[in-house]
Amino acid sequence: MSLDPGIAARLKRNPEGLVPAIAQQYDTGEVLMLAWMNDEALHRTLTTGRATYWSRSRSELWVKGDTSGHVQHVKAVALDCDGDTVLVKVDQVGAACHTGDHTCFDAAPLEIPVG
Repeated sequence: MSLDPGIAARLKRNPEGLVPAIAQQYDTGEVLMLAWMNDEALHRTLTTGRATYWSRSRSELWVKGDTSGHVQHVKAVALDCDGDTVLVKVDQVGAACHTGDHTCFDAAPLEIPVG
């Protein structure tokens, strides 16, 4: 099976055939992580209810939580207005970040100089 042709036509992929995918906690709006999807990852995400991404370092699909147990149950998926970013609203089980942090954005915020 493959990605629905209507959805595929709306996607604007980078030269590697990927689109960025933002994972967001569905009930709080907290941004959890940024990953990448190809057509197959998006298709599997939409059809299995488990967030599936493309690993650029390993050049393979990975289902979030298959090895860590930190699963993302998909609640909703949307494309942005340009079709160049995917928003995946999930129910995160455990840490979203590979470092073990709840989100990949748990680090200290960057300082913004007051002008």
